[in-house]
Amino acid sequence: MRIGLYPGTFDPITIGHIDIIRRASLLVDKLVIGVAINRDKGPLFTLEERVAMIEAECAKLSKETGTEIVAHPFENLLIDCAHDVGAQIIVRGLRAVTDFEYEYQMVGMNRALDDSVETVFLMADLQHQAIASKLVKEIARLDGDVSKFVTPMVNDALKDRLGKA
Repeated sequence: MRIGLYPGTFDPITIGHIDIIRRASLLVDKLVIGVAINRDKGPLFTLEERVAMIEAECAKLSKETGTEIVAHPFENLLIDCAHDVGAQIIVRGLRAVTDFEYEYQMVGMNRALDDSVETVFLMADLQHQAIASKLVKEIARLDGDVSKFVTPMVNDALKDRLGKA
Protein backbone atom coordinates (compact mmCIF):
# COMPACT_ATOMS: atom_id res chain seq x y z
CA MET A 1 0.00 0.00 0.00
CA ARG A 2 1.36 3.41 -1.00
CA ILE A 3 0.96 5.88 1.86
CA GLY A 4 1.58 9.60 1.46
CA LEU A 5 1.89 12.27 4.12
CA TYR A 6 0.82 15.85 3.43
CA PRO A 7 1.93 17.94 6.42
CA GLY A 8 0.96 21.46 7.38
CA THR A 9 -0.61 23.64 10.02
CA PHE A 10 -3.87 24.07 8.07
CA ASP A 11 -4.93 27.12 10.09
CA PRO A 12 -7.34 27.13 8.35
CA ILE A 13 -7.50 24.66 5.48
CA THR A 14 -7.90 26.55 2.19
CA ILE A 15 -9.07 25.60 -1.28
CA GLY A 16 -5.38 25.57 -2.24
CA HIS A 17 -4.77 22.84 0.36
CA ILE A 18 -7.83 20.97 -0.85
CA ASP A 19 -6.57 21.11 -4.43
CA ILE A 20 -3.23 19.59 -3.37
CA ILE A 21 -5.03 16.94 -1.28
CA ARG A 22 -7.25 16.00 -4.24
CA ARG A 23 -4.30 15.69 -6.60
CA ALA A 24 -2.08 13.87 -4.07
CA SER A 25 -4.84 11.38 -3.33
CA LEU A 26 -4.60 10.20 -6.93
CA LEU A 27 -0.95 9.22 -6.34
CA VAL A 28 -1.37 7.04 -3.23
CA ASP A 29 -3.70 4.46 -1.71
CA LYS A 30 -3.87 6.33 1.59
CA LEU A 31 -3.16 9.99 2.25
CA VAL A 32 -2.42 11.14 5.78
CA ILE A 33 -2.93 14.83 6.42
CA GLY A 34 -0.34 15.61 9.09
CA VAL A 35 -1.72 18.44 11.21
CA ALA A 36 1.24 20.15 12.86
CA ILE A 37 0.96 21.15 16.48
CA ASN A 38 3.03 24.31 16.21
CA ARG A 39 2.60 26.40 19.33
CA ASP A 40 5.09 28.97 17.99
CA LYS A 41 2.70 29.95 15.20
CA GLY A 42 -0.14 30.72 17.64
CA PRO A 43 -2.90 29.16 15.54
CA LEU A 44 -6.31 30.82 15.31
CA PHE A 45 -8.04 27.45 15.50
CA THR A 46 -7.36 24.74 18.05
CA LEU A 47 -5.85 21.46 16.93
CA GLU A 48 -9.22 19.76 17.39
CA GLU A 49 -10.96 22.39 15.24
CA ARG A 50 -8.35 22.11 12.47
CA VAL A 51 -8.60 18.31 12.47
CA ALA A 52 -12.41 18.50 12.36
CA MET A 53 -12.33 20.92 9.40
CA ILE A 54 -9.88 18.67 7.53
CA GLU A 55 -11.95 15.56 8.23
CA ALA A 56 -15.15 17.26 7.04
CA GLU A 57 -13.57 18.57 3.84
CA CYS A 58 -11.67 15.36 3.08
CA ALA A 59 -14.64 13.03 3.58
CA LYS A 60 -16.02 14.27 0.25
CA LEU A 61 -12.66 13.94 -1.48
CA SER A 62 -12.14 10.43 -0.17
CA LYS A 63 -15.43 9.33 -1.71
CA GLU A 64 -14.63 11.08 -5.01
CA THR A 65 -11.13 9.63 -5.38
CA GLY A 66 -11.54 6.28 -3.63
CA THR A 67 -8.46 7.07 -1.55
CA GLU A 68 -8.50 6.79 2.22
CA ILE A 69 -7.74 10.26 3.62
CA VAL A 70 -7.14 10.68 7.35
CA ALA A 71 -6.03 13.53 9.61
CA HIS A 72 -3.14 12.84 11.99
CA PRO A 73 -1.92 15.43 14.51
CA PHE A 74 1.85 15.49 15.07
CA GLU A 75 4.41 17.42 17.08
CA ASN A 76 7.58 15.50 16.28
CA LEU A 77 9.99 15.68 13.36
CA LEU A 78 8.29 15.34 10.00
CA ILE A 79 10.41 12.30 9.12
CA ASP A 80 9.38 10.68 12.41
CA CYS A 81 5.74 11.40 11.62
CA ALA A 82 6.25 9.73 8.23
CA HIS A 83 7.59 6.66 10.05
CA ASP A 84 4.68 6.74 12.53
CA VAL A 85 2.07 6.61 9.75
CA GLY A 86 4.06 4.31 7.43
CA ALA A 87 4.41 6.92 4.68
CA GLN A 88 6.82 6.29 1.84
CA ILE A 89 6.35 9.78 0.41
CA ILE A 90 5.91 13.27 1.76
CA VAL A 91 3.75 15.55 -0.37
CA ARG A 92 4.49 19.26 -0.42
CA GLY A 93 2.63 21.97 -2.27
CA LEU A 94 4.59 24.76 -3.93
CA ARG A 95 3.22 28.19 -4.75
CA ALA A 96 6.30 30.18 -5.69
CA VAL A 97 10.07 30.10 -5.97
CA THR A 98 10.40 31.16 -2.33
CA ASP A 99 8.47 28.03 -1.30
CA PHE A 100 10.90 25.93 -3.33
CA GLU A 101 13.97 27.38 -1.60
CA TYR A 102 12.62 26.50 1.84
CA GLU A 103 11.31 23.10 0.74
CA TYR A 104 14.62 22.26 -0.95
CA GLN A 105 16.40 22.69 2.39
CA MET A 106 13.78 20.58 4.15
CA VAL A 107 14.14 17.76 1.61
CA GLY A 108 17.89 17.75 2.14
CA MET A 109 17.52 17.47 5.89
CA ASN A 110 14.82 14.81 5.65
CA ARG A 111 16.92 12.79 3.19
CA ALA A 112 19.87 13.00 5.59
CA LEU A 113 17.63 11.63 8.35
CA ASP A 114 16.09 8.88 6.18
CA ASP A 115 16.71 8.60 2.46
CA SER A 116 14.01 5.94 2.02
CA VAL A 117 11.23 8.54 2.29
CA GLU A 118 10.77 10.51 -0.93
CA THR A 119 9.35 14.02 -1.19
CA VAL A 120 6.99 14.85 -4.03
CA PHE A 121 6.26 18.47 -4.95
CA LEU A 122 2.94 19.46 -6.44
CA MET A 123 2.71 22.92 -7.93
CA ALA A 124 -0.30 24.85 -6.78
CA ASP A 125 -2.85 25.36 -9.49
CA LEU A 126 -2.39 28.80 -11.06
CA GLN A 127 -5.66 30.09 -9.60
CA HIS A 128 -4.58 29.05 -6.07
CA GLN A 129 -0.96 30.24 -6.03
CA ALA A 130 -1.62 33.37 -3.99
CA ILE A 131 -3.63 31.60 -1.29
CA ALA A 132 -1.93 31.31 2.08
CA SER A 133 -3.67 30.61 5.39
CA LYS A 134 -1.83 33.52 6.99
CA LEU A 135 -3.17 35.96 4.38
CA VAL A 136 -6.67 34.47 4.55
CA LYS A 137 -6.74 35.09 8.32
CA GLU A 138 -5.47 38.64 7.87
CA ILE A 139 -8.09 39.45 5.23
CA ALA A 140 -10.83 37.94 7.41
CA ARG A 141 -9.66 39.91 10.47
CA LEU A 142 -9.95 43.11 8.44
CA ASP A 143 -13.51 42.28 7.31
CA GLY A 144 -12.46 41.23 3.81
CA ASP A 145 -14.27 38.56 1.82
CA VAL A 146 -12.34 35.28 1.90
CA SER A 147 -15.05 33.16 0.27
CA LYS A 148 -12.87 32.75 -2.85
CA PHE A 149 -10.12 31.15 -0.78
CA VAL A 150 -11.92 28.79 1.60
CA THR A 151 -14.97 26.54 1.58
CA PRO A 152 -18.28 27.82 2.98
CA MET A 153 -17.78 25.76 6.17
CA VAL A 154 -14.34 27.27 6.80
CA ASN A 155 -15.61 30.76 5.91
CA ASP A 156 -18.35 30.39 8.55
CA ALA A 157 -15.80 29.12 11.11
CA LEU A 158 -13.57 32.14 10.44
CA LYS A 159 -16.45 34.58 10.81
CA ASP A 160 -17.55 32.89 14.02
CA ARG A 161 -14.04 32.84 15.50
CA LEU A 162 -13.39 36.47 14.62
CA GLY A 163 -16.82 37.66 15.76
CA LYS A 164 -17.75 38.73 12.23
CA ALA A 165 -20.91 36.64 11.89
